[in-house]
Amino acid sequence: MYKLTFLGTASAVPSENQQNTHLIIETKSRTILVDCVGNPVVRLKQAGIDPLSISDLIVTHFHPDHVSGVPLLLMDLWLMGRKSPLYLYALNDVADRIEKMMSLYDWESWQGFYPVKFVRIHGKTQTNLIDTDDVKVWAAPVCHMIPAIGLRIASPECVLSYSSDTAPCEAVLDLANETDILIHEATGEGHGHSSPEQAGQIAQQSGVKKLYLIHYPVDADVIEWVNRAKACFSGEVVAARDLMTIEYP
Repeated sequence: MYKLTFLGTASAVPSENQQNTHLIIETKSRTILVDCVGNPVVRLKQAGIDPLSISDLIVTHFHPDHVSGVPLLLMDLWLMGRKSPLYLYALNDVADRIEKMMSLYDWESWQGFYPVKFVRIHGKTQTNLIDTDDVKVWAAPVCHMIPAIGLRIASPECVLSYSSDTAPCEAVLDLANETDILIHEATGEGHGHSSPEQAGQIAQQSGVKKLYLIHYPVDADVIEWVNRAKACFSGEVVAARDLMTIEYP
């Protein structure tokens, strides 16, 4: 079983109907949260996911619309009685910043706090983060305005890639190469971001089967956004929506 849920799909400015971009992958052995914003426990429960089931948290970069919910999630899991370790993956500088942020809340003094195991990403090429029988995850630096990572996630059922926030670059092409699904940001062309056309071009060049647009403005005409990507990609294009799911088989 493999299930992906889009917990949020908005770019930096959310709305009452569209939260900032973050997603979660559930397999037999792991529940992997990618970025963490807003009120995580509430959103997870809206998606029908037990917050205590999260085994791994991957933080793609240190912008508020991707990390604002981290302190609340860590505290709430503690208050909910978590005992098992949480594995937190991030670029080395991002991990340092998260630790500094949590120190402002004196998390060292939280009695009975569960272990948070930082896995620091140092490499400039693809790095294997998780390697189990039912899910394998790789990360690679992409081309945002600050250091950021994209992901490649493989299971026996499917292989998907996630651009995170990025301008078009070779790293995303490598992560997306021949995957079943590419989840690509479509904020709009600009420094460290991509337009729908550029997302379509990346999908076409990397040979993916299906493209999901994410991290797009809340006031965007999603039909127009999809059509713009379709002009550059011969496969299927979908605008991801909050709480939309992808399930295999």
